[in-house]
Amino acid sequence: MIARWLSASLFFLALLAAWHLAVEAKIWSPLLLPSPLSVFDYLRSAVDDGTLWEATVVTVRRLLIGYGLGILVGLPLGLLTASSRWAQDTIGVLALGLQTLPSVCWVPLALLWFGQTESAMLFVVVMGTLWSLILATDNGVRTIPPIYTRAARSMGSTGLHTWTHVVLPASLPFLLSGMKQSWAFAWRSLMAAEIFVTILTGFGLGHLLHYGRELNAMDQVVGIMFVIVFIGLAVDKALFAPIERFLHRRWGTGRP
Repeated sequence: MIARWLSASLFFLALLAAWHLAVEAKIWSPLLLPSPLSVFDYLRSAVDDGTLWEATVVTVRRLLIGYGLGILVGLPLGLLTASSRWAQDTIGVLALGLQTLPSVCWVPLALLWFGQTESAMLFVVVMGTLWSLILATDNGVRTIPPIYTRAARSMGSTGLHTWTHVVLPASLPFLLSGMKQSWAFAWRSLMAAEIFVTILTGFGLGHLLHYGRELNAMDQVVGIMFVIVFIGLAVDKALFAPIERFLHRRWGTGRP
């Protein structure tokens, strides 16, 4: 474990050193490639005046609400498409088509329907989450070996009991992978919404990213990008990774 942490630390330190050397070589203008120190100074000032914390809270709140709504709708629809041929030919095809649509395409529609409101933000996040989750749930259920359900039926399990005691537990690893993928899509969707939709109910990380671009403040742009990456990694390590390890141990699919 220590060797792994040391190896990873050396890798990121090497990236930081390469970044610093590129800045010192003056290959690009400082307006295009800020130094690591200037990015750190921006983050420190944004933390000191509360801007970064407030933007992070606003963004994470929107993300959790929109992602939660997407899960509440997407999981049942995914299970429906996996259990019904009609739903697969209708909802499944619709999800497959709309999943290829870039998240930013939902922004004009959200503005026309909801205006510059929180509802517009949530709509874009839900649309970014919903379709990929439906497809992942459908594929996860269909990946289960048929012998599982046959064995359950031979022991008297039928209907809802088979779904709750056999199908869902067996498909949990695939459902978790789908939820992780949907989380990534939700992040991208929210950033697209916050960059293009300005509302007075709260300025999020996407707004700071947009304002940094407008002001040619690349230290702000890069700093906010680091914050977004950090939040994504923190959620994965704190929420998804423990569940994933448990499921891998439960089903014997983890690395030796």
